[in-house]
Amino acid sequence: MEDKSIILLVEDNESHALLVKRGISQSDINAEMVHVLDGEEALEYLLKTSYTETNPNIKPKLVLLDLRLPKMDGIDVLKEVKRNEDISDIPIVVLTSSMAEPDILRAYYYHANSYLVKHIDFSQFRQQIIDTVQYWIRWNITPL
Repeated sequence: MEDKSIILLVEDNESHALLVKRGISQSDINAEMVHVLDGEEALEYLLKTSYTETNPNIKPKLVLLDLRLPKMDGIDVLKEVKRNEDISDIPIVVLTSSMAEPDILRAYYYHANSYLVKHIDFSQFRQQIIDTVQYWIRWNITPL
């Protein structure tokens, strides 16, 4: 049996977060969802600065990152993660409602691994999340 993968969801919209968590829990993906509400919390979790219960040897296998966040913008989180060699290899999927070209360009400029626009239809959004997580957790090969 495969170990449970950790997915860090960085999302300030509680209803969007609930849809993501529900979609994963209703799938056969063996993953634990850790949810934080802002960019500062995301970095604290990833850098192990305040989440004392976090095992320092375990890092998320995937980050789902919204762009518009309180305290620290998603692009700033992306920049910090990708410049830190201890965590820069974690795939980051930007999951946002923005289709603005400047947002897309900035996300890829700062090394986002993928950029997805949230579907407005619940069933399509759920399937988008399941497909995305399956790709990054099950099918994508990352360095050991």
